[in-house]
Amino acid sequence: MSKPFMISYDLDSPGQKYEDLKNCIEEDISDSWCHYQESLYLLRSSLTPYEMIKKLKPFLDSNDSVIITEITKNWSGWVSKKQRTWINEHILID
Repeated sequence: MSKPFMISYDLDSPGQKYEDLKNCIEEDISDSWCHYQESLYLLRSSLTPYEMIKKLKPFLDSNDSVIITEITKNWSGWVSKKQRTWINEHILID
């Protein structure tokens, strides 16, 4: 069963693997996703945060940071209509 999560990341050094990291999030971790901000995804996944980190680890180095947290229905934000629609359809369904 998939749950809603937020992944936020910062790849600190030049020449990082942003595209590889994004592809991993979009193709290997997510059942569905919204690239909400430059370094932030909202997504649904059947993986645990620990399992997600293991998949992301090949694209990270010791200077990088990533946080993955399960999200709840209690949220507020200034978002586009497209993003609000995605959130309503994928996050608020439980």
